[in-house]
Amino acid sequence: MPHSAKLVMNQLKQIHAYTLRNGIIDQNKVLIVQLLQIPNIPYARNVFDQIPHPNIFLYNKLIQAYSSQNQPHRCLSLYTQMRLKNCAPNQHSFIFLFTAFASLHSLFYAQILHTQFVKSGFQCDVFASTALVDMYAKLRRLTLARKAFDEMREREIPTWNSLIAGYAKCGDMDGALELFGLMPSRNVISWTAIISGYTQNGRYKEALSMFLKMETEKGIRPNEVTIASVMPACSNLGALEFGERIEKYAREYGFFNNIYVSNAVLEMYARCGRIDVAKKMFNEIGKRMNLCTWNSMITGLAVHGKCNEALELYEQMLREGTAPDDVTFVGLILACTHGGMVRKGQQLFESMETKYKITPKLEHYGCIVDLLGRAGELQEAYELIQTMPMRPDSVIWGALLGACSFHVNVELGDIAAESLFKLEPWNPGNYVILSNIYASAGRWDGVAKLRKVMKHGKITKAAGYSLIEEGGDIHKFIVEDKTHPKCDEIYALLNEISSKMKLQRNVSDSVLELEELCTLE
Repeated sequence: MPHSAKLVMNQLKQIHAYTLRNGIIDQNKVLIVQLLQIPNIPYARNVFDQIPHPNIFLYNKLIQAYSSQNQPHRCLSLYTQMRLKNCAPNQHSFIFLFTAFASLHSLFYAQILHTQFVKSGFQCDVFASTALVDMYAKLRRLTLARKAFDEMREREIPTWNSLIAGYAKCGDMDGALELFGLMPSRNVISWTAIISGYTQNGRYKEALSMFLKMETEKGIRPNEVTIASVMPACSNLGALEFGERIEKYAREYGFFNNIYVSNAVLEMYARCGRIDVAKKMFNEIGKRMNLCTWNSMITGLAVHGKCNEALELYEQMLREGTAPDDVTFVGLILACTHGGMVRKGQQLFESMETKYKITPKLEHYGCIVDLLGRAGELQEAYELIQTMPMRPDSVIWGALLGACSFHVNVELGDIAAESLFKLEPWNPGNYVILSNIYASAGRWDGVAKLRKVMKHGKITKAAGYSLIEEGGDIHKFIVEDKTHPKCDEIYALLNEISSKMKLQRNVSDSVLELEELCTLE
């Protein structure tokens, strides 16, 4: 607690002692409000419990305080006490309670509170009704959220934003975008909800496109949350130039004081291969760094083959008193995989539970299977898959299949591929890898059989594509693409460039030949 806050706390304790000695209970109401401003919620609650009949104002203040500290069960307890003491809630009570009950993750309690809200007759209050929509949206109950939304006579921008965020959280980006289009007016939170939704659902191209559209909107300027939401899209697409432009904007408006923005930019540079810039960012963050900062740097180093540096950074992290989490170990085992350090990777994997009480997840098993597989320990990798406490997914079997392809192991390749065919029958990559294993082993009958299966099932390999930013939008291209609306202009320009390059090459060749003749003479 800061020195000034300690002084205020001492003064409040003296006032409390005075009220107790003199029986001035009414002064405790003012005292509670001041205690919550420090904040010292436990002390405020003790004073609150000494009041025989607290009013709704004090109940609301305490409920709001507990909600802000993410203690929803205490909010529920206070609400129950309030009802037992016949203290009727007002519209402000429901605003705070709906916010708190969203964190309870209980539809049962949410609907009980909703019923009380309807009986209390506060449905006409737009702020309380918005909090109701927001509660159901955060509980992923879109049908109930939409029903509450549709029943509102008046809606504010936050009402729309809450429902849009709910659709995005549930992965229904089409529904979110439809609502976004229907909004009478939008603010930066509206745009950020769509951008964040696209990013969280892996639709990175759409996230960047929406950010570009936002930039053209009058009166709308990206904030820290917008920047932190769009940067992962740049990271996953490798859109370095786009990310650099956003970083420049973030620095210009002083957003780098926000650790989430700093971490997002650091991760972008690390994932795009600019480890040198990522290191500068890491040092710039300095004492503000949190676990996410360490994890981004460790993973970035690991992905780009700087294995020893990643492990050294981990040791530094421990020395500075930061404990690892499950994400840290993904990066560390990945570093060991790229460095061929099998035993070290296994030791780190084992230390998760024995030393840090972290239960390994599917991604950790996937990393270990990949580590063993790359090292040629295919049988050990397969045995680990069989003893896993959870059902292996496509990533696990994919790691084993990839290792079987590298080491040409037909027997285990068959086992891995069969599991993958069941998990993702639509994925042509698994058929192609198994076909390559057969070809490497001279099993041409197996190759022919797989081709027939793919042809019969109409399984085709998806074409790779490139993304280009131009004219305020992101354009997607595949090889010999003819679907773009300006493809005629594009190909005309490409042909012109190609002709000029050929002409330049011919001129250069002629100059070289002339120089050789002059030398011979």
